[in-house]
Amino acid sequence: MADLLEMAKQLGRALQQDERYLAFRKASEENDNDAELQNLIAQFNQKRLDLGNEEDAPEQDADRVRALGEEVRTMYSQIMSNGSMRKYQAARAEFEQLLDGINRVIAMSAAGQDPDSFDPAAAASCSGDCSGCAGCH
Repeated sequence: MADLLEMAKQLGRALQQDERYLAFRKASEENDNDAELQNLIAQFNQKRLDLGNEEDAPEQDADRVRALGEEVRTMYSQIMSNGSMRKYQAARAEFEQLLDGINRVIAMSAAGQDPDSFDPAAAASCSGDCSGCAGCH
């Protein structure tokens, strides 16, 4: 067991050297340091809170709920179109794809399957609905 834990630690160290991990960390840091983006996120969170409070009010103002909902959607669009956020989302998707591949190899191995049979190209197109797929199993 100690050997497997040491191998997991080695995998963790290797993961932290992978270009996808490094790109994700860099994009995350740039996101955190983007004052405009952070301001938008703070405003969005406040507007979402306002919307929730209005929706929960005993005497809800439907026009205000609609207006706040539109403001929330507009702010969300602004956040998601921000350059730092787009870069972060792309880097996160690539890193999550890497993590998903690692998890699939481990799960396949734990199920008694050959870990070398893992096909990253097939996994990248996986919908998560196994009913019509013979790929992983």
